[in-house]
Amino acid sequence: MSTTALPTVRSWQPSAPSPRRTQRLVEILDLLTARGAMSVGVLCCELRVSPATLRRDMTHLEDQGLVTRTRGGARANTGPELPVRLRDTKSPLAKHAIAVTAAALLPADRPLAVAIGGGSTAAEVARELGQRRRLTIVTNALTTAAAVAARPNLQVIMTGGVIRASSFELVGSLAESAFNGISVNLAILGADGISAANGVTTHDHTEARTNHAMVSHAHRLMVVADGSKIGQATVAKVADASAIDILVTDASADPDQLAELAELGVTVHVARISPRRG
Repeated sequence: MSTTALPTVRSWQPSAPSPRRTQRLVEILDLLTARGAMSVGVLCCELRVSPATLRRDMTHLEDQGLVTRTRGGARANTGPELPVRLRDTKSPLAKHAIAVTAAALLPADRPLAVAIGGGSTAAEVARELGQRRRLTIVTNALTTAAAVAARPNLQVIMTGGVIRASSFELVGSLAESAFNGISVNLAILGADGISAANGVTTHDHTEARTNHAMVSHAHRLMVVADGSKIGQATVAKVADASAIDILVTDASADPDQLAELAELGVTVHVARISPRRG
């Protein structure tokens, strides 16, 4: 009986953009979001790139559904919220320093149950907690779960819910029901805005309700956010500023805003940024 050798099939995955290109993609989206539709010529001047490079970047963003090409230019489809896959590239040193500081505040000598929300800074905290033992992490964020899912020393629990494409968070009634059925020592929450006047805010009302359910069933609340979020307010409120027990940010945060938050009883930790080695 003759046999025929099967052809070798090589798996293929699209390569991720280089860090330099990813930063350029973020800059394109920032410009289009701030100014509306822009021409190729103006974008090339702003970014100091060739038309050929810009066209390749525009094609990539269009394929991701982030921009719409117009006659001679483009406009953003993202609104004020940067997609999480590009948000990770902003302020990486600050986010890492915040995560290291936040993780160090958690006691390592006793079992803990921690709820961790979405966002790049919260996911970075989860990575820093990856070596802990006797730690249970409850999350509604795919990015946070992915950061710790392979750690056999952790118990990782994920909620159900509907995935928000821009944040990779599971939201809605299923996620809220999951949080309503638990009690954790600490909730660690990222945010799009934090201020004494407006509290913790995000861009989406459904996400805000889900995060509120998480916060409501935690004994304490820690908010982690880089300095650009301090003093800002977005459309959907998660919690009052007085509900925050701990805020971890970096030195770029407005000191007057931090002082106002401290007056409300928030313990503020300012992370020291140091360059990563290697």
